[in-house]
Amino acid sequence: MPLVTIDVIKDVFTPQQKQALIKQVTEAVVAVEGESLRGVTWVRIKEFEGGDWAIGGNALAAADVHALAKANAA
Repeated sequence: MPLVTIDVIKDVFTPQQKQALIKQVTEAVVAVEGESLRGVTWVRIKEFEGGDWAIGGNALAAADVHALAKANAA
């Protein structure tokens, strides 16, 4: 039984985006291991408060992630 955990900063993803992540990760597992695993594939999303997540010693909040995404899209 696969268990996939996706860690994110709270308020980075909308509820619809989280549902899309769950669905697409499940589909990826099924594509690799076969349809028989669909019913036993667990995908969970754990949200961390802004400031409880850091990269290179710098705490990140949702606004920081959104700014990074916007800069990368430009």
